[in-house]
Amino acid sequence: MSNALVIAHVTQALALLIEANLQPDIDMAVKVEPRKPSADPPADPTITVFLYQVTPNTSQRGADLPTRASDGTLLKRPAAALDLHFLISAYGDETELVGQRLIGSVVRTLHEIPVLPLDIIELAGEKPYLADSDLAGAAQRVRFTPTVMDIDETSKLWGMLHQTPYTLSVVYQAALVLIEGRETPVAAKPVERSTVRALPFGAPNGSAPVATAAAQEPAGRSAMASAGTSGKASTGTSAGTATATASAKVAKAPVKAAAKTPARTRTNKGAQPGKAAQASRAPRGAAKGTAPATPKPGAPTDSTTPDGGPDRTER
Repeated sequence: MSNALVIAHVTQALALLIEANLQPDIDMAVKVEPRKPSADPPADPTITVFLYQVTPNTSQRGADLPTRASDGTLLKRPAAALDLHFLISAYGDETELVGQRLIGSVVRTLHEIPVLPLDIIELAGEKPYLADSDLAGAAQRVRFTPTVMDIDETSKLWGMLHQTPYTLSVVYQAALVLIEGRETPVAAKPVERSTVRALPFGAPNGSAPVATAAAQEPAGRSAMASAGTSGKASTGTSAGTATATASAKVAKAPVKAAAKTPARTRTNKGAQPGKAAQASRAPRGAAKGTAPATPKPGAPTDSTTPDGGPDRTER
């Protein structure tokens, strides 16, 4: 974590990092200044390091929440996570392509050393205006990453620099920079008493003693037994009800069959003359409660003699 001077400290350290690695590619004196590009381009070889934007870091912006308890007590210091965006421009004699040579040296340096070294941070902290900065003690190191900008974005960026002519430049992002609050959180209360207990694996809730767990086992078995008895009783009652229903259905079956028999016989009337027709008509008449039909005059009548033989008489 760092204080509010970390932003200026990173800018100054970046300028020192570029200046310290110009050799041996650049064999001339070069000024590296942490300022915005000048409206009057300098004639001497110059590199400007301009911080043009500061944005919240999207991945760490909420990492310090919550910082306070429900009663307002500070639990830990809040920290603002930031990303710094730098515009690095180069000036020099165009006939010797000094600006392009300087930009090439900048790209090589930041690609070879993407993380801000500790010795450069300490060297930048020697400036009087950065004496109170604590960036050297921060656990998080700052990393530089190149940013891709198209023509439209570059035009808008240089349009913000009023009356400043465009020159060859590169854009880099520095992450992660943390600015910590100044308020000291309340220290947690010390542990007054510590209790250690050893319980067997599987103890209920992990807090009940072994004796209590053993005493609960018979009660659980009796509950299971009573549940089984009630289940059997309910099963037996259901089975008895189902048996009675089936018996009632079987008892009604012959009655329905007997009621349907006359209808079947009626469909065969006239197909079997003689005894078969009379036998089929007799139950129908009996079932309806009517007297037997009187034989027609002249029709033969079947009877028996006293000796058991057939007797045929004509009327």
